[in-house]
Amino acid sequence: MPASTRLLRLLSLLQSRRDWSSADLAERLGVAPRTVRRDVERLRGLGYPVQSTPGVAGGYRLGAGARLPPLLLDDEEAVAVAVGLRTAANGTVTGIEETSLRALAKLEQVLPARLRDRVNTLQTHTVRINRDGPTVDAEVLTHIAAACRDREQLRFDYTGHRGEPATRRAEPHSLVSKGNRWYLVGWDADRRDWRTYRADRIRLRTPNGPRFAPREPPAPDVAAWLDNRLIHEMWPMRARFLVHAPAERLAGQTSGTVEPVGDDRCVLTLRGDDLHLMAVVVAFLDVDFEVLDPPELKERLRALGRRLLL
Repeated sequence: MPASTRLLRLLSLLQSRRDWSSADLAERLGVAPRTVRRDVERLRGLGYPVQSTPGVAGGYRLGAGARLPPLLLDDEEAVAVAVGLRTAANGTVTGIEETSLRALAKLEQVLPARLRDRVNTLQTHTVRINRDGPTVDAEVLTHIAAACRDREQLRFDYTGHRGEPATRRAEPHSLVSKGNRWYLVGWDADRRDWRTYRADRIRLRTPNGPRFAPREPPAPDVAAWLDNRLIHEMWPMRARFLVHAPAERLAGQTSGTVEPVGDDRCVLTLRGDDLHLMAVVVAFLDVDFEVLDPPELKERLRALGRRLLL
């Protein structure tokens, strides 16, 4: 790796988290620790305030006041950044609209004509559906993200989905964007469990709490875990049916989960908050089926059948 490329890579690593050991940096860069020390001195010579801690457990940290490095983007990255800035200008994060437009104006000044045309064409022929719903302040997201990075406990006032106020202490793990909402996934220090919090319902208290040791996340894929948790919170009731038809027969006809059981049968799982509505959904599939659970759904279906026969 050329020295100039290695310096940019080192600077990028120092910006990605607060503390790095010399051994970790050497491993990431594929060089010896003494090369890391020389590269750190080069960065200091260029004006970057790289702080160091001596000793066996010592390491490096990029201090405040570092100047931005040259921005090196290939064509696809430049287009992605421009489109992202335009989206952010009218997105669901408040407080960054004007900043995004200023950054976009600066970027478009240095984009080659061919790339400006691509960005403008994409914007001209894209129809945006206005997102009605909650927005979250950019400073809140930035503060939460920094706490995730620095492993600092968050203290905040929180409004539950029924409007009940509460005060929480959480060890933040990550922010997840889903649709037009942002969620914090973290370990609740009082309830001793992994929980999710809507970022637009968080009112941060300062200063942050103490540093904490990282925990194993609730699942390898935190986004999938959040998605599954939200489904269970929104739709607390579950109904399962043994359908006497191949799984392909139900393709596109239901939002439920379909699992094949042999070639000519499958298990359909529906979630909702109303057993009567789930009875109507399965009845309109026009297939033979048996109720696996819950047992009380059978009576709902019988009542529906009697009503339809009147």
